Amino acid sequence: MAAASGQPADPTDLREQLQQRELEIALLKEINELASSEYDLQRVFDRVAKLAHGLIDAETVHIAILSPDSRSYTYRAAVGANAGELLGETLPIDVGICGWVLRHRRPWWRGALEELSDNERNLWEKKAGTLIMVPLAGKRQFLGGIAGINKRGGGEFTARDLELLTLFAGQVSIAIENAQFFSELTETTERARLLGQQLEKANERLTRTNEELQHLAVHDPLTNLPNRTLIQDRLQQGILAARRGEEPLALIMIDLDHFKEVNDTLGHHVGDQLLICVGKRFHHALRELDTLGRLGGDEFAVVVPGAGAEAAIVVADKLQAALESPIGIEGTSFSIGASMGIALYPEHGNEPASLLKCADVAMYVAKRNKEAYCVYDDSQDINNPNRLALLGELREALQNKQMEIALQPKLDLVSGHIVGAEALARWVHPQSGPVPPDEFVPVLEKTGLIRPFALQILERAITECGRCRQAGHDISVAVNLSMHNLRDPHLPDQIADLLAVHGIPASCLTLEITESVIMSDPEFTMDVLTRLSGMDIHLSIDDFGTGYSSLSYLKKLPVHQLKIDRSFVRDMTSDADDATIVRSTVDLAHNLGLKVVGEGVETEEVLDAIRMTGCDQVQGYLVSRPLTPERFLQFLDGSPWPVRRVSEEEEAY
Repeated sequence: MAAASGQPADPTDLREQLQQRELEIALLKEINELASSEYDLQRVFDRVAKLAHGLIDAETVHIAILSPDSRSYTYRAAVGANAGELLGETLPIDVGICGWVLRHRRPWWRGALEELSDNERNLWEKKAGTLIMVPLAGKRQFLGGIAGINKRGGGEFTARDLELLTLFAGQVSIAIENAQFFSELTETTERARLLGQQLEKANERLTRTNEELQHLAVHDPLTNLPNRTLIQDRLQQGILAARRGEEPLALIMIDLDHFKEVNDTLGHHVGDQLLICVGKRFHHALRELDTLGRLGGDEFAVVVPGAGAEAAIVVADKLQAALESPIGIEGTSFSIGASMGIALYPEHGNEPASLLKCADVAMYVAKRNKEAYCVYDDSQDINNPNRLALLGELREALQNKQMEIALQPKLDLVSGHIVGAEALARWVHPQSGPVPPDEFVPVLEKTGLIRPFALQILERAITECGRCRQAGHDISVAVNLSMHNLRDPHLPDQIADLLAVHGIPASCLTLEITESVIMSDPEFTMDVLTRLSGMDIHLSIDDFGTGYSSLSYLKKLPVHQLKIDRSFVRDMTSDADDATIVRSTVDLAHNLGLKVVGEGVETEEVLDAIRMTGCDQVQGYLVSRPLTPERFLQFLDGSPWPVRRVSEEEEAY
């Protein structure tokens, strides 16, 4: 091989050149292999640094990669002396020679000094020969640069080093860019996978949420039983199936007795727990094909496919049996009862609404009559044509003041005198004759007629009391008031007017209110009762012992008297439990400073037994049946028990 000057070439130089070319060819092969087989970005950086380290014979090689926003660069790989000092460090792009190369995207070596300003040349001139750096430019973007620091064995980097490193950078940029693309693709794929998982989980959550919402839409949130909507649907499906199969179907509606008193006296949290326990007991008492639901409040319903009247009564008995054992809640034992109404398909209706209405009517008949259950009877339904006709006749009777009273005497056991009477409502229909109160009073209670009815009975009672007192008999009269009356804020003033018109002392009037009426709206009831008591009207709790009145609340009531329900008094000589209840009630009342009246005294044995308890007054068939006002006056004149006489001072009243 001849030199350019025509002189023969030095064999040693030729061998070195040949070795260098072989090295370059091997390097290019390795670079091609790297570009086609390695896609791990960090491993590509490391191999590029290692190859460059051998290519330009530098003590140290760094790979600097530009940030996506081109504001900084990071040393991603290093080989050689002190390689770890800068590895991983991130610097602003305006810092150092590396930053200069990345900003200008041009290589750096000593020859670059001529392109610098005087200040930059003075700053970097001493280090110019010890550092070489070339850009890494891919096809898609500018990547960064490869820097060599300090030529091994001393000396400076040459133009040949620059040429080799530039060629090398051009080749490895492909490998780096491929690895970056693969890394980005991998990250994108992973993000897509994670996003897919998130979407799948979100869909699962959405599905669960929709299922929960659908469940909540048709289930009671407290007991988790079907709600009214689902009960109506099950009832509709049951009716369709019964129609196809020509089979019966029953609907049982259930209302817990005195549940409101439990809520008012012990708190809603106890009431809620009680409802949950009752729901579980009912559920265990039913067949799998029966549907138990909660309609709201303390009302439940059961759809019983294939059941006629007899089968429905069997189911009702099972439900009642489920409540026989006390329910324990927070250390307190509860004995809860229930009133049940039964409606049948097809006898009482062929659609859910009509069966629900009929079952509701039957349920309230059972509650009013204190029965465990009642099968619907249209004669007891105020909305049937006959009852609507009765309502019109009642309205006419009230307008014409046709309501009458019967008076049942009360015997004082301490003095042995007849001291008063209870006024009981009576209505004699012009065509049909006497109508039992349990037939017409519920109709009045369902309408706004109960208030004028009560005032008419009050006026009759006060009038007859006045007649008796004018005849010289010192008696008082007791009248029952309903929940509707106590909710009337004008009631005290209306009673005051009646007493004034008839010249009767307020102390001669006793108003009887049941426990359930008092507890139906305790706050408002307390206000009305306080006003009445302040007028010197006596107040009595009727049918005491059948409700859930708390003793703490009883102490606050401005009442003067308790009436023990006849269901306890009547059998006290044959039932030890009833005798204990009567005796305990008398003791309780006396300890609270209250008088006690026992109802249902029908035999001498019961009279003797209740006298032994210390009971203050009694009434019942033994003393006298209810009497018309005329016969009551005759009774007072010829009574086997003495009657107190009105004093001169009272006559002057």
